Amino acid sequence: MAVKQVLIKGGTAVVEDVPSPAVGRRNVLVRVTHSCISVGTEMAGMRMSGLPLYQRALKQPENVKRVLDMMRDQGIKRTLDRVQGKLSAGSATGYSASGVVIEVGDEVEGFSVGDRVACAGAGVANHAEIIDVPVNLAVPCPESLGNDMASTVTLGAIAMQGVRRAQPTLGETFVVVGLGILGQITAQLLTANGCRVIGVDLDPQRVDLALGTGMAIGINPATDPYVERVLKHTQGLGADGVIVTAATPSNEVISEAMQACRKKGRVVLVGDVGLDLNRADFYKKELDFLISSSYGPGRYDPVYEEGGQDYPLPYVRWTENRNMQAYLDLLATGRVRLDHLCAEPFAIDRAGEAYEALKAEGRKPLLVLLAYPERDGQRGTRVALPRARAQSSTIRVALAGASSFAQGMHLPNMVKLRDRFSLRAVMSRTGANAKAVGMQYEAGYCTTRYEDLLEDPEVDLVMVTTRHDLHAPMALQALRAGKHVFVEKPLALREDEVDEIERFYAEQPDGPLLMVGYNRRFSPAAQAVARVLAGRTTPILANYRMNAGFIPPDHWVHGAEGGGRNLGEACHIYDLFSALVGEQAVVDVQATAVHPRGEPWRRNDNFVATLRYADGSVCTLTYTAMGEKSHPKERMEVFADGRVITLDDYKSVTVHGGKHAGWSAQSAQKGQYEELVALAQSLREGKPWPISLSDQLQTSRVALRIEQLLSA
Repeated sequence: MAVKQVLIKGGTAVVEDVPSPAVGRRNVLVRVTHSCISVGTEMAGMRMSGLPLYQRALKQPENVKRVLDMMRDQGIKRTLDRVQGKLSAGSATGYSASGVVIEVGDEVEGFSVGDRVACAGAGVANHAEIIDVPVNLAVPCPESLGNDMASTVTLGAIAMQGVRRAQPTLGETFVVVGLGILGQITAQLLTANGCRVIGVDLDPQRVDLALGTGMAIGINPATDPYVERVLKHTQGLGADGVIVTAATPSNEVISEAMQACRKKGRVVLVGDVGLDLNRADFYKKELDFLISSSYGPGRYDPVYEEGGQDYPLPYVRWTENRNMQAYLDLLATGRVRLDHLCAEPFAIDRAGEAYEALKAEGRKPLLVLLAYPERDGQRGTRVALPRARAQSSTIRVALAGASSFAQGMHLPNMVKLRDRFSLRAVMSRTGANAKAVGMQYEAGYCTTRYEDLLEDPEVDLVMVTTRHDLHAPMALQALRAGKHVFVEKPLALREDEVDEIERFYAEQPDGPLLMVGYNRRFSPAAQAVARVLAGRTTPILANYRMNAGFIPPDHWVHGAEGGGRNLGEACHIYDLFSALVGEQAVVDVQATAVHPRGEPWRRNDNFVATLRYADGSVCTLTYTAMGEKSHPKERMEVFADGRVITLDDYKSVTVHGGKHAGWSAQSAQKGQYEELVALAQSLREGKPWPISLSDQLQTSRVALRIEQLLSA
């Protein structure tokens, strides 16, 4: 039984069947009973999805930059195909839900199967029957609180964080501008905190609803100048603070909020408004202007949200998780009420109607819930797709991990090589992602269960493109299942993983093919260098410089999942050195790190590594994240037999000395296409492995040894 999930496509909401997600190690798997539609955020996203591309580009310039960068790296056609594919597949939506825990990850404490929980997070608490939720984005539901109201937990946490930023005290007067659902909750929280609340909204019905739950004064700015009214109700002093929960591009909202404040007051922005600030509005009064970051401390921190690392309570009293808990307690005790704001829930099958109702003209409900009736049958991890084109005459590939790199590079290259490869299946932990990629590239099915690929007799090759820490165990699991394996670099992050793969082939010397995605050696530029070095009579001296660019310290590449940049990227160059030197053992490894004090770089961000080979060749890599990104990324100089060979960013090769011709291309060609060609030749024509097992193991061990030296 597949899982039903709401996707946004072309300005409409559709319900589709997707594979049930797999539970993460630090996550809980939740069967959703209710989810809450964010009327403001989600409807804005739906409207955006219905706009032509040029209009979306004007409204989202940050995405335009990403697309332009992708065009430079991958070409115009490939980029446009990928963008169109993503748009046609649709996007998951929703960020607030409640339900029952049905599975607990291996590293999770504090949750058990059967617990009722409320869940938060865009891309996590989606409108779907089953969701995979990191522990810090899930909280237990109080016994007296129903799942319907608990599903508003994200909205409540957002409103609560806005109130906390304002730091209200007993007896203060606060203005809430915008009485949508966030404004309604904010007004009730301030009232519960002992404040007098003045609410401002153009909709008289919203004002009346807020007055009915304890708000002291309501103002319609269309008929009353609200700044004057606020001054009148505060003896001409102004409000102690204003919390803005409205959504409008107007700059007047913040200007008027500041005019409504007393001297030394504070304005907190929770909503989405124009921010062309007028200095005079806050300078004379010395006002504080504060931004509220979503649910609270921990938001946008991958260590907290994805890694499950909590902030200690004595130092961070109110994290996003503790905000969620506090809000649910207020709902359970009746100090915050939303039942009078909520329309009858729509069943998940009628989600399209719910969104259409919110698009209609006239009065709209402030709060819309989706309900998920429990269905009989086992949850399904596999969904058949209608456009399968896999043929037995081709190498039938199962993609494990629908990463951005796989979508941007390997899958388009497989389309070019459709006479040799076909996509049998796509596996991803997220069902919607697996289905979107599978549909775009015409796979036979999509799944969230890795074992589905290994048990499929029609899968010839498993392509592993997950995060780095999963490469070795997944590759070994596929090899033991009798599948050929292409695994993106690195092969492994630990020495024992390399040893285990070596033992597998010692026991099964005729086992399936293993190929790590060391594409540099297959590039036309590297092949041109190899031709010049063919038949050399001297050792080679090679200097390689990689201007890798800065990656923030909290990026997953630096963590346990990535292993750092030496293991995760520099391994490419160690393999290239082996390819140029030939079948030679590395007899000595040296490495020195640069670690500027007080700077954000890691030891494996900036280093020099030197490899000496049995034939006397010496190859040096200078790897740095301290350079300017606009400078070409990679350059190599090779000295041998009286020649100097220069490789520039995989766009050109020049040779000084002798009569060898160079090589050039209009754009960088790093060998990803050519490595698949070589792989197909090995599997279909019986040619030797593209990279020998000994070279692959040696490259991994060299990288691990350098990591040790850099950490010393």
